[in-house]
Amino acid sequence: MSDPETWRRQYMSEPVQLPPEIDTTVPSVARGYDYALGGKNNFEVDRVAVDTLFKTFPGVKELALDNRAFLRRGVHYLVAEAGIKQIIDVGSGLPSAGNVHEVAHAIDPSVRVLYVDIDPIVLAHARALLAENDTTTVIQADAAKPESILGATETVELIDMDRPYAVLLSGILHHLHDEQDPQGVARTFREALPSGGYLLNSNFLDDDDQRARDLDRDLAVSFGTGRFRTWDEHRAYFEGLEIVDPGLVYANDWRPDGHTKVNSPWHGFLSAGIGRKP
Repeated sequence: MSDPETWRRQYMSEPVQLPPEIDTTVPSVARGYDYALGGKNNFEVDRVAVDTLFKTFPGVKELALDNRAFLRRGVHYLVAEAGIKQIIDVGSGLPSAGNVHEVAHAIDPSVRVLYVDIDPIVLAHARALLAENDTTTVIQADAAKPESILGATETVELIDMDRPYAVLLSGILHHLHDEQDPQGVARTFREALPSGGYLLNSNFLDDDDQRARDLDRDLAVSFGTGRFRTWDEHRAYFEGLEIVDPGLVYANDWRPDGHTKVNSPWHGFLSAGIGRKP
């Protein structure tokens, strides 16, 4: 799931046959995120929705890039330092530069990666890319129903649930409404983790800034989803876990590298952290 044009030329002799259920008249979170990241697997309706948000909140695209950068740094830590060899990426999204399996396999080609997304366009592209990859697969499932992910046939075939693995919830819980119980979703994944397993989490943050509440409202209009929650709500996602240094922090403060932006005006709108199950 590298740059869409690159992997399309490398892996596919024919264009992806998109499922008929894809509605190109309604904005999609996955396609909007792809556009914000500079991808090409999106439609005009998605671009219009993101550009509308950009007019009132110019940091919307930067937040997408920062979230993706944290994900790459987090995966590098999990594989290179924590020794994780199994990963479940929930809400994986469309192909983009530096995908989870690429970051992981650059360190250890034996790492197993399960991508999970509910959007049919993600499934179409990912399955085409991963057709000949025996360490990585993708399933269609709802992040709000973690039991359906953990119990899926593909999951239990690829992931040894008795050995340490990491669950990645990168930029997904903030797309669950309160009634979908994002804390309960995180709890289910935590409880399923064996000792030595990890939970990676990043989310829109309401750090007592009115702009976060304004964007919260605008996201609901444009995409029907997207919530900026407080530090306390984010800390609850890691209950019972040992928080990896430097803790639950602004995303760009989580082990920044030479590519991490500093002094961004949007620094305080995204939280990130990784927890380990004792």
